[in-house]
Amino acid sequence: MPNDATPDPNEEQIAFGQRMKILRDRRGMSRPTAAGLLGMSTSWVKQVERGQIGMPKLPVVLRIAELLRVRDLSDLTGDQTAPVDLFIGPGHHRLPAVRDAVNALTLGATNRQAPSPAHLTARLAKAWAARHQAPNHREVIGDLLPGLIRDAQLAVRQADTAAERRAAQAVLSEVYSLSQFFIAYQPDSALLWRVAERGMVAAQESEDPHAIGVAAWLAAQAHRDSGPAHFDAADAMTREALAFLEPALPDADDRTAAIAGALQFEAGYTAARRGETGTAWGWWDKAQATAARLPASYYHPVTSFSQAIMGAHAVTIAVELRAGGESVRQAVAADATAIPSRPRLARHRIEEARAYHLDGQQETALATLERAHEAAPETIRYNGYARRIVLEETESRIPARRQRAAVLADRLGLLAA
Repeated sequence: MPNDATPDPNEEQIAFGQRMKILRDRRGMSRPTAAGLLGMSTSWVKQVERGQIGMPKLPVVLRIAELLRVRDLSDLTGDQTAPVDLFIGPGHHRLPAVRDAVNALTLGATNRQAPSPAHLTARLAKAWAARHQAPNHREVIGDLLPGLIRDAQLAVRQADTAAERRAAQAVLSEVYSLSQFFIAYQPDSALLWRVAERGMVAAQESEDPHAIGVAAWLAAQAHRDSGPAHFDAADAMTREALAFLEPALPDADDRTAAIAGALQFEAGYTAARRGETGTAWGWWDKAQATAARLPASYYHPVTSFSQAIMGAHAVTIAVELRAGGESVRQAVAADATAIPSRPRLARHRIEEARAYHLDGQQETALATLERAHEAAPETIRYNGYARRIVLEETESRIPARRQRAAVLADRLGLLAA
């Protein structure tokens, strides 16, 4: 009996070209569009997909993987013997302790008095500051999180009044937000989603606009990073949160205005992932207007939203739209020295490297990734885009560039046996 169903690219017997076509079709991308973004001819793409040309070499495979938002290379190549997840970094040695704290119940009797929400808020402020200052930020917050999680959970449980409970829930929601920064891109996606959902529930229970905005901002990112099938969910999250915050914005404090601006940028980020140029830059303009109302020195501790970050955000929009020349122009215009957070600066350097790589400036891209590594080694080690560029350049035909990429790959742990 004939079967007209779309084949599953995860079945090993499907050839590379068939997998490429299936994944391209799922993204709703035409063959000429894919060819243009890859820098190849339409006939080349057609020949690859029909099996008339075999699997390309690694640099081209990696470019196809990024274009089609493939998370694990085996989904594209069919080689299940050595799966390479480009967007999942290594498991941090503190992950089990954080996981245990998240999963623990605080239902049993305890003789310990929970810290007050004010005390927890002060600890959180120190934790965020430590994260921004540390080159190995997962190490720092991974050490702090288990105690923060348990104490915040206990504070909610021991709250005596509705007001105290709402205040404790707001703190607990932000603790979960900090946890998401630690867990992201580690090999436990179920834990990430559990924390995201608990953070949203706690934020809604708190009825605090800022807590709700932060939880929505992180949840939108989790949806978007799950792939094109979840872009609508990401959009719904950002738009609903913005609609909730809008009535309070005329009189909002800086942190609430900042989370609204961060959500506006997230809407633009998702639009850029869709390839919607006008919509993406339109949201960036709205975020820019929101940033302009903030003090010049203000820097949101969770989202990094500020006047200083808007140049970096412009680079991200241009890169996601795969506009090489515009990406480089925005990278040159952005003032990276104004970003006070080491991990956020490293992330910006990675986006700059993507811009130079798109524009064919591979040597500059590698140099920029080296600067990202200097700012925050853990950030680049867990970043799929950086890993993809480095792996591609280890196959460069230019010996000096190949050697430079190999050194960086070794620093990132990509060459470990």
